[in-house]
Amino acid sequence: MRLLDLFSGAGGAGWGYHLAGFDVVGVDIEHHEYRPGEFYQADAVEALDMLLTDGTFDGMRVDAVHASPPCQRWSTATADPDRHPDLITPIRERLIAWGGPWAIENVPQAPLVDPVRLCGSSFFHEGNRLKVRRHRHFESNLPIKGKRCEHAAQGTPVGVYGDHPDTREYFRPDGSRRGAKATSLEEGRRAMGVDWMSWLDLKESIPPVFTRWIGDQLLEQMEEDAA
Repeated sequence: MRLLDLFSGAGGAGWGYHLAGFDVVGVDIEHHEYRPGEFYQADAVEALDMLLTDGTFDGMRVDAVHASPPCQRWSTATADPDRHPDLITPIRERLIAWGGPWAIENVPQAPLVDPVRLCGSSFFHEGNRLKVRRHRHFESNLPIKGKRCEHAAQGTPVGVYGDHPDTREYFRPDGSRRGAKATSLEEGRRAMGVDWMSWLDLKESIPPVFTRWIGDQLLEQMEEDAA
């Protein structure tokens, strides 16, 4: 099953779907060193328009789509959200028109419809519970389940945000304390369960274990439907 990973970045979401068993193709308007495999530098909305036109992306059959539109419009860390466009609406409209299995990921404040929530505290990587929380919501046209947060078991989380890993403290635009953050690339990677990204890609990514969880559910239902 081939999955198109829109707004793919360096492949945080894509790697999780790859681990679930999908053949993943990344699409992003900026070039990235994309880990899961094949990468196309292209506009995500235009990629979906291509899919709607003839049912393929660059001649490739697509079985499922994941989209992680930029979250700045909805993030509490954004000082001027109106400067950032709403890309969730046009993406959702095209995915519905396409009709295949899809999932959209974004921050909890984003206008997703009946989403499930995932938290790093609920997941393990290489036997260790993730230290990042990074709450994210997922909307899908297939039934999917979230996971309960395990904040108490996780203990003090490690944040991965900011332009670079400099100080332990980090504050929102309104001056409120956002929390402790990673002070090195290595600490940030461990907190996220990622071992290949630069800091700039890492701070925009989601832990691959999130999409491994979503991908397992999507793939199981797709294989049942295809049987």
